[in-house]
Amino acid sequence: AVEFIRRTFNFAKKEADMDDSISVVKICTQYAQKGMWNIFIALISLTLAFAFGDPNFFVAYLISIAVFGLFQAIYMANAGGSWDNAKKVVEVDLKEKNTPLHEASIVGDTVGDPFKDTTSVSLNPIIKFSTLFGLLATEMSIQMKYVETTDISLYIAIPFLILGLCFVWRSFYRMRIPTV
Repeated sequence: AVEFIRRTFNFAKKEADMDDSISVVKICTQYAQKGMWNIFIALISLTLAFAFGDPNFFVAYLISIAVFGLFQAIYMANAGGSWDNAKKVVEVDLKEKNTPLHEASIVGDTVGDPFKDTTSVSLNPIIKFSTLFGLLATEMSIQMKYVETTDISLYIAIPFLILGLCFVWRSFYRMRIPTV
């Protein structure tokens, strides 16, 4: 999106163009909604692949997603709140409206609101879904390995692994804004 904005918009203008702003919001929303499905399908597929492949893989994955997801969510909530509150400090306490400092705090507020209100909060369902689906798949995998006569858990894990890797690839290489 940044490359598209640099190529397309005229930065020599003194005032913001409403059409430019609308097109940026449209592009970012469109790609964020597409990317959400890529991330969700990739995470769930990889979770199921690890759970069906080997329960130890799933346990390691579960610990890592819980720990890193927790710290990432805390970081995003705190950083977003700090950026959001910095604008209030600049406006109310420092009384620095219409200065470069105020303009910078507006940018921080623009980034901080989505950080604290949506992004940090959205990590919780991802962790919960991964845990739920993975535990169910791990139970099925253990039952296949130790109870049933035929173990088909690897035959189930490999397609999920391929599907997850395809969506990871898609999120990196197919989500680019086409060059005009």
